Amino acid sequence: MTSLNVKEIPDNKGYYLAGFADGEGSFNLSFRKRKDYSMPWKISLCFNVSQKDKVILALFKRHLKCGTLRSRPDGVWYYEVNNFTAIQENVIPFFRRFGFLSAKKKRDFAKFMQIADLIKDGEHLKKSGIRQILAIRKQMNDGGAGRRKYSDAEILKLVKSEESSETIRQA
Repeated sequence: MTSLNVKEIPDNKGYYLAGFADGEGSFNLSFRKRKDYSMPWKISLCFNVSQKDKVILALFKRHLKCGTLRSRPDGVWYYEVNNFTAIQENVIPFFRRFGFLSAKKKRDFAKFMQIADLIKDGEHLKKSGIRQILAIRKQMNDGGAGRRKYSDAEILKLVKSEESSETIRQA
């Protein structure tokens, strides 16, 4: 991954890609069970766009200087960025610079940035931070609950309370 200097992106390309992402892009958050983490969940932010035409997605990869491009068996191409550093240093600055017109995408992006800040500050390693992240996630992508693998209750059930883990450490 190469660090992004948004000033180097021509306005016409930047606004075109932002407009395309406004209609076809998605900002997501996923929880994956992990036994090798201090918390039972790996929390990942992801920006993605899928399309039958690979050319536009290749433009995203070239101008954002990060992410992966792959095809699905149904012939649809998929551009995805889920590396946290790339999200912080490339994706967020790009969309801060070029922005969105739709209220929905502006809202989802603002929530995405809030979650990124919580993760950057280490809040995702605390039960209280996970509660905050889940509350913000509820406000993204029109709730998105029907497409989630794990409910908020399932996620919180596996997270030991900060108080009990602190008590264990002191004992």
